[in-house]
Amino acid sequence: MRYVVGYTANGRGGDAVNLAVALARRQGAALDLVMVMPEDSPYNGVYPPAAGFENILAQQVGQWLEEGLALIPSDVVATAHVVRGESEASALIEAAKDLHASALIIGASSTGLFKRFTVGSVASALLHASAVPVVLAPAGYSRTEPITRLTCAVGSREGAEQVLMVGLTTARRRGLPLRLVSLVALGNDDGGTTVEDASKHLHGLVDASAALDAGLLEKLDIEVVVGSGRTIEDAVDGLHWKKGEILIIGSSRLAQGKSIFLGSTANRILRALPVPMIVVPRDYAGTADDLLQTSQVPVVDAAGPSSVAPTSEVKEAGK
Repeated sequence: MRYVVGYTANGRGGDAVNLAVALARRQGAALDLVMVMPEDSPYNGVYPPAAGFENILAQQVGQWLEEGLALIPSDVVATAHVVRGESEASALIEAAKDLHASALIIGASSTGLFKRFTVGSVASALLHASAVPVVLAPAGYSRTEPITRLTCAVGSREGAEQVLMVGLTTARRRGLPLRLVSLVALGNDDGGTTVEDASKHLHGLVDASAALDAGLLEKLDIEVVVGSGRTIEDAVDGLHWKKGEILIIGSSRLAQGKSIFLGSTANRILRALPVPMIVVPRDYAGTADDLLQTSQVPVVDAAGPSSVAPTSEVKEAGK
C-alpha cells in the first residue's frame, strides 16, 4: 500500500507528513512525498524562464524534499518525487494515479480558528475531483503514533450504506474500535429530524449490514452515537474526540461516479472537526484492503527507504 503526501515546505506540509506516518504505521504502508513544480508556460510570470532559473528551482525543491523526508522516522519507508503540473491539485491527482496510491494526504490551511480546518484552493480542488480518498490533516497536527479509533459519519441520504460498509470492514480488518455517528441540527436547518429518528435509522443500517454478512459484526467493537446541537457545527463540538481518532465521511450525491465532491454538510463538519478526516469518493468500490490495509502494490521508482528522486528527472504530471 502506498500513500501520496502532497508536501509543501511549511507547517501544512509537516502536518500532512505527521498524519501520513500515523496511518503508515498502522498499515505498514509506504509514503510518496510529492512536490509540484510549475510547467513552463507563456502564461507564467516569466517566460521563457531566465537562464539557470530551472536548475536553481529544482535544487531548492530537492532540498525541501530532503527536509520533508527527515521528518519521517526510520520505520516508515518513504520516497520523494518532483512532478510538473499546470495546477498543484491536478498534478497530485495524476501522481496518485501513476503511483497506484490508495489515498492522497494533505494538510489544511493554517488560517483556521482554533487550529482546525480551513480548506485552501488546492484542498478544495482535490475535494471536488480526486478519484481516490483524500485525507486531511488539521492545522498543527503533530501526532505520529498509529491511529487508535475510527469514526464513521453516516447520514440518512443515498450512499450512507456504502460509507458504513467501508467503516465496518476497515475497523474489523485493522482491529480498530468503530464509532458510528449521526449528526442532527435542531435549529432552523434541522429538516424535522429528531435524535430518535437518527438513532433508529443508524441502528437500522447496522442491522441491514449484518443481515447481508452474518459475520461482519463479530469481534467488532461498535459504538453508535447521535450528536445533536443547534447547528451541525455544535453537534460536532458536542462529541468527544480522541487524539488518535480519524473520521471517515462520504461524498455528496452531486459527485460524479467514483470521484469526490465535498457536500455542504461535510464542509460544515470540517469547520468544527478537531481530528483528521478521510473523504471517500462516491460509489467507492474499495474496502479496508484499499484504504487502510496493506497491499502488494509494487513500489515504483523507489530507490529505497527515505530516498529523493534526482531533481534532474522532473516528471510532468499526466505524461
